[in-house]
Order: sequence, then structure tokens, then C-alpha cells
Amino acid sequence: MTKTKHPSGAPWRNFYGRFRGKTIRASQHDYLENDLAPLSPGPVSWEDNPDRTPLDLAGLFGDRDIWLEIGFGGGEHLVHMAQRYPDIGLIGCEPFINGVAMLLGKIRKAKVQNLAVHPGDVRDLFDVLPDATLSRVFLNYPDPWPKKRHHRRRFVTPEHLVPLHRVMKPGAILRVATDIPDYVRQTLEEVPRHGFDWLAEGPDDWRNPWDDWLSTRYEQKALREGRTPHYLTFRKR
Repeated sequence: MTKTKHPSGAPWRNFYGRFRGKTIRASQHDYLENDLAPLSPGPVSWEDNPDRTPLDLAGLFGDRDIWLEIGFGGGEHLVHMAQRYPDIGLIGCEPFINGVAMLLGKIRKAKVQNLAVHPGDVRDLFDVLPDATLSRVFLNYPDPWPKKRHHRRRFVTPEHLVPLHRVMKPGAILRVATDIPDYVRQTLEEVPRHGFDWLAEGPDDWRNPWDDWLSTRYEQKALREGRTPHYLTFRKR
């Protein structure tokens, strides 16, 4: 019989990816032990929030606009945005704990105070975000899942785009950066299908990065290996 529920009561969601990598350094253990909990956006997991009560983001960020970065990697772009836009509330979501530890080190060094961190699956976060909450969302160099049989694992699928659309404000902006041509294809097919307009008017609108873009270590690797970044901007209808 196909499983539809986790023992916690959560819907049974397959997760494709890594939660942990190489050994975490002692300093990073310190970040995880002492810095992560105070940066929580609130109870997100099914264990902590079985009734799926919406998060109190007004209590967290006041009346600030709220932005979300999905899969922040090592956190350099997220911290850059927090520094550049101190009047914005940002949430970073990343299930890979080594990346979370790297972000926490950057937060401690930069002393930014407008960030919250969910170290887990963004689908759990979507469950507890109120409708029409987010003004901007970043999806930077998502896992490409290059094999055709794995394309359903990509973020730009209905499983993610339907709840993403729900939690974004009308007119909110979605930015997608990727160096994989087939990911561009799937993004341009699926994202408009789920209630977003692509804002490009000419080639420069996807060839050139955004004015406030910070090139990530993933992008630098892509450039070294001869792959071309694409910068796609969408607006929620």
C-alpha cells in the first residue's frame, strides 16, 4: 500500500537531496548549537506544529516586506541581500545542514538582524506561511537534476509552484538564476502555467544579472566550466 502519511501526521513527501555532507567543523557546531534556534521563523515542522498554524510573521518582522530565498547554498547571496536591504525581512530555507552552518557563520560576522532561517524542506514552510505573504522570492542555481527521469524532482514543478503562488502577494517578483539550458526550458514552460508572467522584453533581460545580484560560488563554478548563467524574472499575476 502506498504511504500517504508520515508517522508525525505530515503528508508523505519524498525528499531528494542531501541533509548532511562532510564533517562539520567545531566552529560550525557552535553556530548550529547557539545561533540557529534564535533565528527560527517559528514552528514549521509537523512535530512542532501539527495543526499547521500559520506563522506570526508580523510578530517577527513587523510591517516589513518579506522575501524568501529557497535553497540558499552557502548563504552569501542571502546575507548580501540582508545587508543591502536592512528594512526588508528575509527568510532563508535550506535543508543541507552544512550550508546552514556556513550561513550562520556569515550572519554572525555580518551582524545582520533581519534574517530568519528554516533548516529544512521548503514545502513544510509553505504549509505555514499565510496567504499572500511574500513580496520577492529567489531561486538561485537550484539542483538541476539533469537526467530526464529526474526532472519531476526539480523545484519548477506543480508540487512547489502551486503553494509558492499562494504565499506570494499579487505583483510579487520571482527570480530564478540557473546555468542549465533545460532548466530554463522547464522554468519557462511551468512557471507561467502557474500564474506568473515572464518579464523579459529582450535578450539582455535574461543575459544580464540583476543590479543587486551577488555572484555565488555556484555561479563562479559554472563560469569556470563554460556554462552560461540565465537570469529569469517573473511577476505573480
